[in-house]
Parts: sequence; structure tokens; C-alpha cells
Amino acid sequence: MILAVAGGKGGVGKSTVALNLGAELDAVVVDADLAMADLAARRGPDLHDVLADRADPLEAVREGGPVRLLPCGRTLAGARAGDVTGLVAAVQTVEDAYGTVVIDCPAGMAADAGMPLLAAAATVLVTSPREFALADALRTRELARELDAGLAAVALNRTGDRPPTDCVRRALGAPVVPIPDDDRVRRAQRNCSPVSAFSPGCRVAKCFADLAEQTRLATEEPSSVP
Repeated sequence: MILAVAGGKGGVGKSTVALNLGAELDAVVVDADLAMADLAARRGPDLHDVLADRADPLEAVREGGPVRLLPCGRTLAGARAGDVTGLVAAVQTVEDAYGTVVIDCPAGMAADAGMPLLAAAATVLVTSPREFALADALRTRELARELDAGLAAVALNRTGDRPPTDCVRRALGAPVVPIPDDDRVRRAQRNCSPVSAFSPGCRVAKCFADLAEQTRLATEEPSSVP
């Protein structure tokens, strides 16, 4: 299965959700934000090299950490050198080898945002409890539908004590899992670690586990993915 983690608005926490969801689903997380990669990479080939035909996709997968990761380079030159249309084939190669792939999508509605959705079977949409973020999420949901990557679940990120879960569920038409604003998430992310490895058993780790379970339930029955 290939799952896209998307959200029209930048800064809502897509990379954080992708990393933690990848850990819960035992997936390879692909950082597909070609111009603004957010998941740390060690030395070695990355997605820029794969899309420029300088490396094989499987050669670029990093193993040995708490989450398997296919990172992306952080230079504009690297982003310009690659052919974004090769992303679908690259991700499918990783899926064939590992079974489950979670793609961290770039923000916006441009071609580089649409290509990961084209590769995916379903989408987890990330938004925040703010009106402008929800409007962007609605546009991203429509793009995902057009590209046959229907909505499996919504991560309502950085919520307070009274998240507007019902309102967001009605607006987006999918199960909503609130993710509380918690400094442990930020500290774990700085180390490119899921919360479940950084602070096992905490409340926010359980929320990411709930998000993974909602995603599994939706993708086990394709007809239930709107």
C-alpha cells in the first residue's frame, strides 16, 4: 500500500504525521518535498539522486533507525536536476520491496504536490483547528479524489483541550483523529524519531496509533475510502 500524507497549507505538521504514521504502519517514509525536505538524512543517496537517475530507489532507503526512510536532499540544484515524473515508479519500487510506503507530500497544489497523490492508493489529510487551514484541506481532498487517492483519515494536528473534531469530520467526510499540541512531538521530530520511540506510552503516541488504526480500517475496504 502507498499512502500519501498531504495538506494544502504548509506548516501544519505533515512531516511529523508522516514520520509517526510510518512508524505505526511499519512503513518506509518517503520525503517527497523536493524543494523543502524536512526529514533528516545521513550521508548517502537521496530522492534527488533517484529522480536524476544517479541512484536506485532501494539504494536510497535508510534502515537501522526507528523508521525506515527514503530522504530527500535539501538543495535547489538537486531539486531542479530530478524529473518529478519518475516519483511514481520510484515509490512503487519501494512498495514492491517493503510492502507499505508513506509519502510526505509537499504543500500546495502544484505538480510536485500532485505527483505523490498520483502514486498513492489513499490519503491521510493533515490540518489544524484553524479556519484557513481547513479551507486548504478541502482543496487538497478534492485533488486527492481526482487522482484516485481517496481520503482514509484526517489528522487534526496541534489541538487544544476541545478540538473541533465533529465539525472537521462533517466538513471533510472522513474519520478525524485529534493530535494534541505536545512538546514531546517536537523533541522527537528534531531527532527524526517517532514519539512512540522517544516517549512510549504517552498520550500523543496513542493518538498516532489511533490514526494508524483508522487508516488501516479505511484502506482494508477500498469502497469505504471517499
